[in-house]
Amino acid sequence: MTAQESNITVSRTIDASTKDLFEVLTLPARHQEFDGSGMVRADEKSQRIQQVGDVFVMNMQNDRLGEYRMHNHVVAYADNKLVGWQPAPETRRDSPDGWEWVYELEAIDAESTQVTLTYDWSKVENEKVRSSFPAVSEKQLEESLNLLAAAVAN
Repeated sequence: MTAQESNITVSRTIDASTKDLFEVLTLPARHQEFDGSGMVRADEKSQRIQQVGDVFVMNMQNDRLGEYRMHNHVVAYADNKLVGWQPAPETRRDSPDGWEWVYELEAIDAESTQVTLTYDWSKVENEKVRSSFPAVSEKQLEESLNLLAAAVAN
């Protein structure tokens, strides 16, 4: 990855149906189970993601910011195929800074799915915010997919 790049994408095959994976991905209460960064702590009693425009709130923690909350605005949704969101900090809960997480699901067969996770900060306009990217590494994204495989198996 170079400094000019503005996204990281990882993929892997997971032995699960697109439906089973989508069920896990669209339930914020399960997001901590597949967070390879270790920042997600718990959801704030959020409902299942059902459409673009939904917002779910996550309690987060990292060494630099301590404990904080993010309001995640769903920007991509296609049943059993795609889900993505843009986080907004508590202080600007209705104004995401532009980075997003997108999961794409492509069925290989009935019980096997190619999962692609993209962490994209190309839409971040605030230079101060943009300078902090990437905050999550390719290795952490790969771990997210490994953890997703384990979560869907349980």
